[in-house]
Amino acid sequence: MLTQDLGHTQRLDSICATNTEQTTRRSAIANGPEFLVHIAAGGIPNPVISSMVLGVLLRSAQFVKCARGSSFLPRLFAHSLYDAEPKLGACLEIAEWPGGSVPLETTLFNEADCVTATGSDETLQKIRQNVPMRTRLVSYGHRVSFAFVAHEALSGFNPKKAAARAAVDVAAWNQLGCLSPHVIYVEHGGGVTAEHFAELLSGELDRLEQAQPRGELPPETAAVIAAKRAFYEVRAAHSPETRRWCSENSTAWTVIYEADPRFQLSCLNRFVYVKGVTSLTEALQSADAIRGKVSSVGVAATEDRLPALATELARWGVTRVCPLGQMQNPPLLWRHDGRPVLGDLVTWTDVET
Repeated sequence: MLTQDLGHTQRLDSICATNTEQTTRRSAIANGPEFLVHIAAGGIPNPVISSMVLGVLLRSAQFVKCARGSSFLPRLFAHSLYDAEPKLGACLEIAEWPGGSVPLETTLFNEADCVTATGSDETLQKIRQNVPMRTRLVSYGHRVSFAFVAHEALSGFNPKKAAARAAVDVAAWNQLGCLSPHVIYVEHGGGVTAEHFAELLSGELDRLEQAQPRGELPPETAAVIAAKRAFYEVRAAHSPETRRWCSENSTAWTVIYEADPRFQLSCLNRFVYVKGVTSLTEALQSADAIRGKVSSVGVAATEDRLPALATELARWGVTRVCPLGQMQNPPLLWRHDGRPVLGDLVTWTDVET
């Protein structure tokens, strides 16, 4: 990560230069913020733990503000760090309070050298208003993801394998993270139709429910899923272009097939759409409403076609392309939202000779 983002493994320790910098008689040192503040979202624990790891790497004192009721796992990580190295652990503080507590947050922001914030666009706008101009703000707003299954990945035994991988992406974290697919686009011309792929996906989600049950939901959330299911049940009864599969006697999982390729936001908790398209270009045209808001696209394709698909996705604005089944498992070196992980946090000092 140091090499990827800062160009040199010793960049945080001393003034040094890459080969390119040496030819231009330049060198540099990077400094992390002395006091780093993280405003964490409440969806899943991975992002906040990753942020804490970055702060340790940058040698920053850190204050982590968790959403109400979401500090348990970050606290476990902090205690583990303290147990392994007390001096590092002593530089880390974790707290939680309701979002929008202006007096607390204003005091915190006034002391910070850098603030990272993850949350909805509305939440980030409020935070931006309270962070002083001299303090760097690195924000990560709302993002969505989808998947694309190329026609050549749907021959032989591949359709069932692709459906199993898609089910893993749908089930992980119950679609509550930005990397969760809302829609799976299936390219026409493969060994199975998009409708058949949706049926295969329903079987895989049912199998996953036996091994990795989703868990109970608040009544209001379950009611939203039930209402959506009822809507598509009526539509499917009157149109062959819509079909619905769902778990029996529960809202554990739902698969909706629609011939209409327009992107739709899922109501989450293992509720996913499958849509057929003639090409990736049609899928991107159908998803134009979320252009600029897409985090990851999981792709099932052959190795020879993947570069062309990835290039088209990159030109459209997607910041991460990964194999189907790995959407929820980004590497630590992943450039979150297409930005350098450490580079956004450090301050550079260039030295010219």
